[in-house]
Order: sequence, then C-alpha cells, then structure tokens
Amino acid sequence: TTFESLPDKVAIQLNDTHPALAIPELLRILIDIEKVPYDEAWNLVVKCCAYTNHTVLPEALERWPCSMLENVLPRHMQLIYHINFLHLQEVEKRWPGDLGKMRSMSLIEEEGEKRVNMANLCVVGSHAVNGVAAIHSDILKATVFHDFYEMWPEKFQNKTNGITPRRWLLLCNPSLSDLITDKIGDEWTVHLEKLQDLKRWAKDQAFQRAVMKVKQENKLRLASLIERDTGVKI
Repeated sequence: TTFESLPDKVAIQLNDTHPALAIPELLRILIDIEKVPYDEAWNLVVKCCAYTNHTVLPEALERWPCSMLENVLPRHMQLIYHINFLHLQEVEKRWPGDLGKMRSMSLIEEEGEKRVNMANLCVVGSHAVNGVAAIHSDILKATVFHDFYEMWPEKFQNKTNGITPRRWLLLCNPSLSDLITDKIGDEWTVHLEKLQDLKRWAKDQAFQRAVMKVKQENKLRLASLIERDTGVKI
C-alpha cells in the first residue's frame, strides 16, 4: 500500500491544542501498523495536519505532564520524544549553541515537572499555523511563536473567524433568513457582503419589531425543546 496521496484525501485540522495528540497518533498508525518508514511517515503527518491557534496567552496553551503520558500513552510519548529529538537537531543546525532557542522551541519543558508543550507539538507537526484575526496572527508571529516564525515563516498565515451563512443562518434560522430575503433578496446566501444592504432598514421600527419577533419565537422553541428532552423548564 502506498500512502503518498494521503494528504490529498485527509486533512486534520487541529482546532487549538486539545487534539494535539492526533500528530503522534497518525505517526503511530503509519509506522507501527502500516509499516511506513519514519521519514516518509513524518512528512505525511505534517502534510495532513494544520493548526489553528485561538489564544495568545501562553498560560492558556496546554502542557501535559510527561509522567502522565508515559503511563497512559507510552508509545505516543516515545514518539513525541523522538519528534523532539529530531526537531531540536534542526534548531541546533539553524542556531548553533543557542540554548534559549532550544528551550523555547522544545516540545518538552524541563523546568519543574517535565511537561509536553502541546502548542509547540502542533506547530512542529503541522504544515500550516493560523490565528483567527489579522492582529492575533501578527501577535503570534511576534511573541508566542516568534522563534518558530523565524524558522518556518511559510507556515504562518491568517484565517479570520466567521460563519458559513448557509449553515448557520439559512439552514439553522429559516425565520430570520426569510425576513432578510424579504428585504434584500436572496443573493446574500452566496454573497455575504450583501447583508450590508440591511443597514438602510436598521432604524425601521417595523423591521426591528419583526427581528425581535423572530428572536422571541426562536427562544420559545428552544425552551420547548429543552423541556421536552430534559424536563427542565426555563
């Protein structure tokens, strides 16, 4: 079996650090089960994985004790150590003798209890890293992941947060969708910028009342659903 086309068929989006273990897990499957050579397997993992960061606060980025992972997921921890070993070799080649870079870019934090830095694992194991707003992405490159940005500037990009209007408005909120379409037509479903046309109705009291009526009806439907499924009346 050949896996060279795997990244064309599989994309694993790491939404913050919570699913970071997908990186060593995919590596484990390729190496241990599918018998793919390590270098080839690692390249496939990186091409399949991409990481979205949602916070610039270092204390909010997950760090898990090595002792816990060694006990619960020993093979994954073994692979993380190996990933880190090879990664730090590359850091040393780029910045010979720079212990500060080695420390900040390591997947393993040595101070106090040894911990796995899940954010660093996500950056190293992904082909793309993005923030969710332009200023947020700039801060990531300037502070939290500055050293990684210096090493792999091509990995870092921005993807501004938003909604898929056909899913979260047209499908999920048909009453509001009908009201919008009644005022500005239905082109907004494929050209979201058309929603700006609602500005001229913003101070129209009849339109305001219609929007509030839709919101109230939706809340009543939600309350009914909660009571039906849980017995809790709100």
